[in-house]
Amino acid sequence: MKQLTLRWVALVFALGAILFLGACHKKAAPPPPPPPPPPATPTASLTASPDTIDKGQSSTLTWQTTNATDVSIDGIGAVQPNGTQEVKPTESTTYTLTAKGAGGSQAATARVTVNAAPPPPPAPTQSSLTEEQLFAQNVKDIYFDYDKSDVRSSEQSSIQADVAFLQQHANISFTVEGHCDERGSTEYNLALGDNRASAVKNALVGAGIPADRIKTVSYGKEKPFCTESNETCWQQNRRGHFVYSK
Repeated sequence: MKQLTLRWVALVFALGAILFLGACHKKAAPPPPPPPPPPATPTASLTASPDTIDKGQSSTLTWQTTNATDVSIDGIGAVQPNGTQEVKPTESTTYTLTAKGAGGSQAATARVTVNAAPPPPPAPTQSSLTEEQLFAQNVKDIYFDYDKSDVRSSEQSSIQADVAFLQQHANISFTVEGHCDERGSTEYNLALGDNRASAVKNALVGAGIPADRIKTVSYGKEKPFCTESNETCWQQNRRGHFVYSK
């Protein structure tokens, strides 16, 4: 009987110890949730087509971005996340696109090369001009006062320059046309034009140009160089006009 009592006491003691230890043991806290993933980094691409142009031509920029809330291109400003834009740079230019978002920023570039304008063709040299071109460039008309056919003193320098050229090009033959302004009759101006053409020829012959190189003709007032009725125009029409003979 005594042993049975001891067993019950031991059992009660064991159960009490178990209950005591269970009461003292705290329940473990659950693990924290994992952190959210970081925001995605923006992506950006930018191309130019064509990427080489001549001055005055245009190129088209094309871009694409992702994860961006703010997109801009230097020199253009804010743009849509994806799009195209025509540009016409006057010199070679590198365009920079910047895409910004919660995950940072990303840049992309595209360069448009502008070819330099070709240099103008060289001016023709005297040696490359034809004889007729040289004649037109160097031989100057002789102008007359109203109703006069004598070569005025202010035209002597032109006569001398014409003589100098014609002496250097001895194989050139030419015609001196006599012209008048619109005032006066047709018959009168034909005669006046003939006198003016002859006056120019005589001045050239007197300076050493052979007479057989020079023909004369009068057009009077029939072929005006200027058609307005004022002194400025009339002065342009009172002339001895040189024409190259082919």
